[in-house]
Amino acid sequence: MPPPPDLRATLLAAWRTNNRVTVSLLEHLPSALWDIVVPGAPRRTIRAIAAHLHNARCMWVKTLGREHGIPAPLRVDHRRVTRRQLVAALKRSSHGIEALLKLGAAAGGQVPPSRGYVWRNLSLDVGHVLTYFVAHEAHHRGQIVMVARQTGQRLPRATTDGLWQWKTDAAHE
Repeated sequence: MPPPPDLRATLLAAWRTNNRVTVSLLEHLPSALWDIVVPGAPRRTIRAIAAHLHNARCMWVKTLGREHGIPAPLRVDHRRVTRRQLVAALKRSSHGIEALLKLGAAAGGQVPPSRGYVWRNLSLDVGHVLTYFVAHEAHHRGQIVMVARQTGQRLPRATTDGLWQWKTDAAHE
């Protein structure tokens, strides 16, 4: 019988794949799309949606991790952040999410409760935490693709195909 999989390593690899897909989408967005306004939401741009991904990560790291010694990265300005700045920020916030997952794995599969977590609508087992974070980012990646289509700026096929490149060699993980 084969040994059981290392679930900690599997969870971290899954998060890293999600982060890689998010970063790849943002890196391959045509520059003309960065400030495209979301139809029906005149104050929201693709830049703002992309910045929200990082800022939401920061909020969760702060809420769940601060009291356990995990520092929250700084948020970015959703009106001014450049693509390069955001990609660097996503690297920092990805490390924060990884730290939360490691904390939960080390605590028997549960992110320890914190006083800052008042919403209480998310189960804090690492499976649910990871799934929530991935679903949130997938939702906004889909929004970005849809806004591009709605505004006549359809993304290159290689960019949208990249959203489904979930398997890669170990060098990329």
